[in-house]
Amino acid sequence: MKSTKRTTRLAEVRRQTKETDVRVKLNLDGSGKSTISSGLPFLDHMLELFAKHGLFDLSVNCRGDLEVDDHHSVEDIAICLGRALSEAIGDKKGITRFGDAIVPMDEALCRVVIDLSGRSYLIYEVNTKRQRIGNFSVELAEHFWRSFAESAKCNLHIDCLRGRNTHHMLEGTFKATARALRQAVALDPRITGVLSTKGSL
Repeated sequence: MKSTKRTTRLAEVRRQTKETDVRVKLNLDGSGKSTISSGLPFLDHMLELFAKHGLFDLSVNCRGDLEVDDHHSVEDIAICLGRALSEAIGDKKGITRFGDAIVPMDEALCRVVIDLSGRSYLIYEVNTKRQRIGNFSVELAEHFWRSFAESAKCNLHIDCLRGRNTHHMLEGTFKATARALRQAVALDPRITGVLSTKGSL
């Protein structure tokens, strides 16, 4: 009798440059546990809830040149997270591929749709007014998801349908992305190979 035990979908990625040293470990079949240290408390908070709502086990450690600004750390964490996702998914056989979620956060309402297509594209429509939350530059939220989508090779549409509080709006987008991604990476026993008429993703 063949074993039905599924191999854990796990990946570890490290990126070292003159600007940052980033380590990311991702388990797609986790329980939402996280250990995050980026030097940016708001980003730590976003990544913790990303792990919790995606039911991913996630470890992120970044030593970056925050004395310059937060750009390099945010970008390189996103690159590593995208690469870890791509590696953990592997050949994409049996995955649902598409995912979507609508998440409210008080007055904010956020929608995310994702396709693990092998092609990167980002649409980001989140009209925030605040420029910084702690030492995190709010404009870098879009750059984070663009870098993630490019590294993960996915289509990612992020919209905040309404909202006034910048913290709520960004938190809603991270939660919605996690939930959409959780759906997209889910394995469906009815799918033979990959879910594409091309035969590959």
